[in-house]
Amino acid sequence: QVQLVESGGGLVQAGGSLRLSCAASGNILSINVMGWYRQAPGKQRELVASITSNNITRSGDFVEGRFTISRDNAKNTMYLQMNSLKPEDTAVYYCQADVTILVGVRGTFRYWGQGTQVTVSS
Repeated sequence: QVQLVESGGGLVQAGGSLRLSCAASGNILSINVMGWYRQAPGKQRELVASITSNNITRSGDFVEGRFTISRDNAKNTMYLQMNSLKPEDTAVYYCQADVTILVGVRGTFRYWGQGTQVTVSS
């Protein structure tokens, strides 16, 4: 019904930058909150940043102003610009979206992408 596809991960040296994208497609009426989460090996998944449909954002304390979340509602796409990357930012980054769909009845459901690996070398 709804697919979230992340792109933009990869290997970067400490201090470098990456830009992640998350494109939503499917039977979408509207997208409410979207967010980026990450999970490092042996650790719990944690919120990186989230953004509402009217661009209210929040982020984890560890972001410290290094990452910027944004979205293009017309394209159903969300972005995460990551600057000043550190080795501890190494993780799989997941896109999440609360999507309102109409399949028989109208409802809002949470969807996840498959994840994209971000590796920061020291």
